[in-house]
Amino acid sequence: MTFQESFILEKLNTISEYTEEINHLFRFSVKEILNDSEKMHIAERLCQLIVDAMIDINQHFIKELNLKISDDLQGTFYILGENNVLPKNFALKIAPVVGIRNRLVHKYDELSPKIFIESLYKDRNDFDLYAKYINEYLIKISN
Repeated sequence: MTFQESFILEKLNTISEYTEEINHLFRFSVKEILNDSEKMHIAERLCQLIVDAMIDINQHFIKELNLKISDDLQGTFYILGENNVLPKNFALKIAPVVGIRNRLVHKYDELSPKIFIESLYKDRNDFDLYAKYINEYLIKISN
């Protein structure tokens, strides 16, 4: 296995930094964020960057652990859940964030700004939880 722990740790650090920025953003109310296009763009971009880093981690685990290849990026979370890298229930809960990322980046469908910001506020701790589970798995495989 050519597992690159430094790559994973770098991505986890990225997630941590961006999550901290999101938490800083939420010192403002949802209404204040919604009424300020700059704050909205910051929230959207941070969400995209966090999800991109998570996908990079997922794909690295899948490749290095010789797991089944996913048909799509959302499926990478399911595969990690099925293989006990992430708790299965957590993988099912967090996987749809890829759809949100895709809607933000590719403008596939209209994404309600209010629903996006409220969901990001409510579920932002999932990013930290993802990092925790990945760290725990790294410790487990290094022992």
